[in-house]
Amino acid sequence: MRLVLLNKPFQVLTRFTSEDGRCTLKDFVPIEGIYPAGRLDFDSEGLLLLTDDGVLQAIITEPRFRLEKTYLVQVEGLADMPALANLRRGVLLNDGATLPASAEVVEPPADLWERDPPIRKRALIPTSWLKIAIREGRNRQVRRMTAAVGLPTLRLIRIAIGPFQLRSLQPGQYRDASSDELRALNALRTQAGGHDARSASLPRGPVRSSSVGRQSSGRPGLGRRR
Repeated sequence: MRLVLLNKPFQVLTRFTSEDGRCTLKDFVPIEGIYPAGRLDFDSEGLLLLTDDGVLQAIITEPRFRLEKTYLVQVEGLADMPALANLRRGVLLNDGATLPASAEVVEPPADLWERDPPIRKRALIPTSWLKIAIREGRNRQVRRMTAAVGLPTLRLIRIAIGPFQLRSLQPGQYRDASSDELRALNALRTQAGGHDARSASLPRGPVRSSSVGRQSSGRPGLGRRR
């Protein structure tokens, strides 16, 4: 069993093939036999797990497991208490009400990489950064939730999936799961009634980068692209 953590760049498809020439995971992860556990939209960035383990794929993708996924979200407008309260208790979308979410205003990330192309800035319209955690996986859910409370999403970065965290991975970089993360995976598999992951691959070295990716700064948190 192998588990790989990737920082998926902006405008990359969450699959290994493309019929229209768009970038895919194959441009960043030259590993055969692993597949995305869950999805991350073409216009979203951040943590994506890839594995050859069907139990883990089910834990990530099936709503019944309700594995928490955490995002940094840049929104248009100033987030006020009523908007946050609405997100926290659940938002009514066209496919039903969402489960309650964790939502808080955070400072703009000081060490976040620049997006290419950058977010279009509008001088008269302020933006806010939110940290939102959900336990569902509806299509474009976070974007629809923020829009429903009057805060359209400008940028969406997933920073954690359950116990697995993006940390200092730069866009296009990937690494194997650490021994601590594999122990966390064992706990998840046990909760899901799966098998022990002690046969999983141990980390095989430092962070890898594609030709597009850049070396990690080595600091905890989100690194800055230089």
